[in-house]
Amino acid sequence: MKRIFLLILAAAVSEAAEPNWPQLEKSALDLLQRYLRIASINPPGDTTAAADLLQGALESHGFQVRRFTAAPGYVNLLTRLPGRDRSRKPLLLMNHMDVVPVDRAAWKMDPFGAVIQDGYVWGRGALDMKGIGIQQILSLIALKEAGVVPARDIVLLITADEEMNGTYGIRWMIANHWKEIDAEYVLDEGGFGTREILAQGKLVFGVMVGEKQSVWLRLRAKGTAAHGSQPIPDNANLILMRAIQRAMELPAAQPHPVVAEMRRNIAAPLAANKYTAAIQANTASLTTLQAGVGSPPKINVIPSNSEATLDCRLLPGVDHREFISELKKRINDPRVSVELASTPNDSGVSSSQTPLFEAIRAAIRKHHPEAVVTPMLVPHGTDSSNLRLKGMIAYGLTPMVLDLATAGTMHSDAERIPVAEFYKGLRIFFDVLKMEY
Repeated sequence: MKRIFLLILAAAVSEAAEPNWPQLEKSALDLLQRYLRIASINPPGDTTAAADLLQGALESHGFQVRRFTAAPGYVNLLTRLPGRDRSRKPLLLMNHMDVVPVDRAAWKMDPFGAVIQDGYVWGRGALDMKGIGIQQILSLIALKEAGVVPARDIVLLITADEEMNGTYGIRWMIANHWKEIDAEYVLDEGGFGTREILAQGKLVFGVMVGEKQSVWLRLRAKGTAAHGSQPIPDNANLILMRAIQRAMELPAAQPHPVVAEMRRNIAAPLAANKYTAAIQANTASLTTLQAGVGSPPKINVIPSNSEATLDCRLLPGVDHREFISELKKRINDPRVSVELASTPNDSGVSSSQTPLFEAIRAAIRKHHPEAVVTPMLVPHGTDSSNLRLKGMIAYGLTPMVLDLATAGTMHSDAERIPVAEFYKGLRIFFDVLKMEY
């Protein structure tokens, strides 16, 4: 009876306590712009100024923020909002402060200017993932200010080093402060809402439940050095070109169960584009080529060595050792070596049959009644993979509707998010956090 009373009381408080949305939206956009103007590029990975800004915002609303410096400049932040049932493991909200480098010459505007133009806020990190970070932070502040006590503790972790594999971010926190972040659920980046990327003309919100493994390979070919005027078959560049072609002739993969579930939930064919292609198969991208003698390389010298790198992404459950073994068999050339240049991390997938997933579904459909909400895979990596390996149920939630052009600006020279969707995402996060899960 007491449990039922608490649930009824919590529901009543949740319905009655609504933030002043215009004021919250204004504060959120202002904080996002100030955040984007901090060039927290990794490398070098100094998040001190970003951490100062976010810590100040949280402390001004009564949060006690703990600061963890993993290495000079690598600052991680942690705070907690107590919930009604302290015996249950928390929900971990997680975002990262670091961003990838920029090619300033390629940007049409200052990548750290946080300019608002054409209904978008532009800047490095707007999509990956400062925008989502501010949505998490402001929704947590709004929850506290509204007097809503969540179902369980909510722990907010803001990390320093996601873009360089989390060495001084999530991996360091797991190794040194596991008790402070141990949780049942995680909400991180990944997934999105779209009317065109997943299915044409149908609003689909994908919630990330798993991600592909990063298998980075370095191919080296050895040949014979010679004068360019006299072609030879033992040319390292030609050997390497043939090896790359064979390596990238990947066999078809078995359909992944999460993708099969996506198809059933959407009840329509998946749209045909590079994103949906990537989540349905193992992939390999040629990313670098290096060869030549001298600096600059001499045009008339055939080099004895040539090198390339492949960024391979494997579906969850695929054994990377078998993948590499089969790739070597396809190359079938003793003059070519294949070296693993990463540490693959197969963290599997999180179940979508949970109260938190249903809370996410309900919150999204409150604001988008026509939306299909489905678990999905993402083709890139996130910090969540490290936490799935520790037994946590980790989801990626980007509560914004994005078109293909906007979603494709992640890591690009035109990164941006729609201001209207940024505002709506605040409301979705707020509704998720105040529900029962």
